[in-house]
Amino acid sequence: MKNHENTINNYLKYCITQKRLDEKTIKAYRIDLTQFSNKTNNITLEQINVDILEDYISFLNNCYKPKTVKRKLASIKAFFHYLEYKDIIIFNPFNKMVMQFREPVILPKVIPLHTVEHFLSTIYKQLNEADTPYKRKNALRDVAAAEILFSTGIRISELCSLKPQDINLSTGTILIYGKGDKERRVYFDAKAKVHLKEYIDNRVDNNNALFVTLDAPYDRIKISGVEIRIRELGRKLDIEKIHPHKFRRTMATRAIDKGMPIEQVQKILGHSQIDTTMKYAIVNQNNVKTSHRRYIA
Repeated sequence: MKNHENTINNYLKYCITQKRLDEKTIKAYRIDLTQFSNKTNNITLEQINVDILEDYISFLNNCYKPKTVKRKLASIKAFFHYLEYKDIIIFNPFNKMVMQFREPVILPKVIPLHTVEHFLSTIYKQLNEADTPYKRKNALRDVAAAEILFSTGIRISELCSLKPQDINLSTGTILIYGKGDKERRVYFDAKAKVHLKEYIDNRVDNNNALFVTLDAPYDRIKISGVEIRIRELGRKLDIEKIHPHKFRRTMATRAIDKGMPIEQVQKILGHSQIDTTMKYAIVNQNNVKTSHRRYIA
């Protein structure tokens, strides 16, 4: 792609101002498009055809894992749709591609429901047995954060970004600003409401963050801090490889198991593409298959 650095930069500006993509996505786009540009540096945009793209896919497949290949191709495909939209090119080779890349389906790992209940009951026990104000404050925060993660299915980054004004205790809803600053509402259950209210009522700081560190100056909690805390609690219970994102996966799988329509699960999770949500439906279908073998086959 000869001398098209300006075109890539203009596209990335378009992604920021018009599509409102986040910084992490823009960085990935820049890396992927620069790599593609370097690999095709003797070819103009108008000369890119299906054969060249398929050769590039083969190159990627030899260098990267399927998930990375899929991301890189998505970046290039979005770029070419932009070029077509802006009439920079007449022919979009992605519209004529015969070779289709399909990432192997990797089922999301979830936490068994009985393990989640054991995890939460242990935190409740710590709360009930807290014999100092400091320990109680610690346990209250742990309970509220864990219950919000499990009952809403929000991302850990979204949990850390929450502000008190995002919470509506009367309606049991939280306003989430997800990827690309897209707004959505999620819902928490009665237990989460009780403990969240108690946690908020016992706050002694003025930080404009919902979840903060236990000691002054009471900074907003970080993603790494939540991950470490949940791993610590998991190790005490001999729960291996527990991670905040697994709460999200577990909530989604449980919702589908109980019959929630896939479109509603997509909206709650904030997935831009329903294909992402469909992975949880695959997990659900596997549960059906297992039950059939157990009770019928």
